[in-house]
Amino acid sequence: MHSLNLGILAHVDAGKTSLTERLLLDAGVIDELGSVDAGSTQTDSMALERRRGITIRSAVVSFRVDDTTVNIIDTPGHPDFIAEVERVLSVLDGAVLVVSAVEGVQAQTRVLMRTLRRLRIPTLVFVNKTDRRGADPDRVFREITTRLAPAVRADLTDAFETLAEHDDALLAAYVNGAKVSEERLRQTLATHTRDVHPVYFGSAITGAGVEELMAGLTSLLPTVSTHDGPPAGAVFKVERGPAGEKIAYVRMFDGTLRVRDRLPSGKVTAISVFGTGTSDEVGAGRIAKLWGLGGIRVGDTIGEPAADTRRHFAPPTLETVVTPACQSDRGALHAALTQLAEQDPLINLRQDDQVISVSLYGEVQKEVIEATLREEYDIEVAFRQTTTIHVERPAGVGSDVELIGTGPFLATVGLRVEPGPVGSGVRFELGVELGSMPYAFFTAVEESVHAALAQGLHGWSVTDVVVTMTHSGYWARQSHSHGTFDKTMSSTAGDFRNLTPLVLMSALAQAGTLVFEPMHRFRLEMPDDVYPAVLPVLVRHRAVPLGTTVGDTTAVVEGDIPAERVHALSQRLPPLTRGEGVLESGFDHYREVTGEVPTRPRSDHNPLNRKEYLLHVVRRV
Repeated sequence: MHSLNLGILAHVDAGKTSLTERLLLDAGVIDELGSVDAGSTQTDSMALERRRGITIRSAVVSFRVDDTTVNIIDTPGHPDFIAEVERVLSVLDGAVLVVSAVEGVQAQTRVLMRTLRRLRIPTLVFVNKTDRRGADPDRVFREITTRLAPAVRADLTDAFETLAEHDDALLAAYVNGAKVSEERLRQTLATHTRDVHPVYFGSAITGAGVEELMAGLTSLLPTVSTHDGPPAGAVFKVERGPAGEKIAYVRMFDGTLRVRDRLPSGKVTAISVFGTGTSDEVGAGRIAKLWGLGGIRVGDTIGEPAADTRRHFAPPTLETVVTPACQSDRGALHAALTQLAEQDPLINLRQDDQVISVSLYGEVQKEVIEATLREEYDIEVAFRQTTTIHVERPAGVGSDVELIGTGPFLATVGLRVEPGPVGSGVRFELGVELGSMPYAFFTAVEESVHAALAQGLHGWSVTDVVVTMTHSGYWARQSHSHGTFDKTMSSTAGDFRNLTPLVLMSALAQAGTLVFEPMHRFRLEMPDDVYPAVLPVLVRHRAVPLGTTVGDTTAVVEGDIPAERVHALSQRLPPLTRGEGVLESGFDHYREVTGEVPTRPRSDHNPLNRKEYLLHVVRRV
């Protein structure tokens, strides 16, 4: 038995959920085609998804093609929910990228294809809605080949030269003038779907072209067979069941996981494998739901999966404060947002004594959170104005050390802070011998370093930094004569956790930090005659044009713009461009802030103020 874990990806409204419905219908899984508009599709299970007609959370459905179980993972198309797409990417064997035959290649289409190619995921393209008024399949195919990636028509029309550019054997045949059969071309294409993408044309609503696409799924994309080895898998989704229990979605890459197996997050009490149902085990290549793992979170791994679990998209660049309409709901609001953060860790829930804030990709995500809190948790909330999330980077080198016996903590901690390479995140290194104290104490220091750097000198997360532990020391476990263990005279991990933020922030204050704002790279296409009127508007929104191309009828401007100005610019463009302007943008880099440095209120015990910090922490201890 083989399996294929397939992602369906697209720009919003391209028809990927409808395509999923058609594949299920043609495979005999459902008897009637569901409708996105009617809210009757298999994968949009949330009431909010059905009402708005968009996918918000990824969903898994299965069907059989010959001896292959195909698990389709339907993903959101709206850019505000790109985090859901990211979690799915690491568990895919292949993908279908859906493009509308009417609207063609759009901003999100380009982002998705770039990522699929960077991750080397074999990908087919389905041009949907060929039955709609305004559809132009030939134009869209040209857009795919010029704006997305090398592609060929799936019927292999004019495919020889494109394939020969990516296959030496075929190139040799081309040079020698040899005759190449269509079967040879298809075999070559099957080995190069990471580089050259077969394009199918049809309609998910009428079913045109879907049979050909279904045949291509198993003939052109790689399938996986079960094989032995230590259990290894990745959790890409977590949801709550009717009784509030956690249900984890896992893709197994190797070995077999069984009921009653113990994991760091708990003991597996039940397994449901997609395509087969309730089971005592799940093997390599399959996707299953697991029960009993109370400590599981999205992104957790089982064993050491070979999948690439690095971030593929930019983190959220926006933040907003959430306030309950009724102050008595404050505790319930925090609990509800904590559960939502289990499903989407990038919500990045923050709370201090006064406010609760969450991270966002955009305004639609804010609307969804508001509706979810109202409908699923019966909590009415309001949001303050959305603000931009900045980051801090160390400006220089700083160090500090606090010796055991000189303060309330039974620990010696010395730390040096220095800049790291751009994009390197936070790196913790040891400048002392690993055997100089128990390993658990080093772990406590490292974990505290990462936690404390979530808020730097100006309240923003500190990144691209190297923190080196330069001094260590502890008091061994001891007790009074004939007594039990006495933590007042013995070091504990808590001593290191509580002392580390003080030493780290002192070292960081010596080094100093610079604040950076997120910048988007934009591409604006518009009628050429409106370009003179649009240019000053770009300047007023702090956009920096880096290149302009003016053609016979259109002008294209590319450049950089602060993330906080993208939404405002997009609202100004329709009247200026007669509704014909197309703005694409996505996070590209961070730029140092000039002028007044923005700050963010702290939500911790403020280790920058020793007296205030000790007042809170020592009292808690």
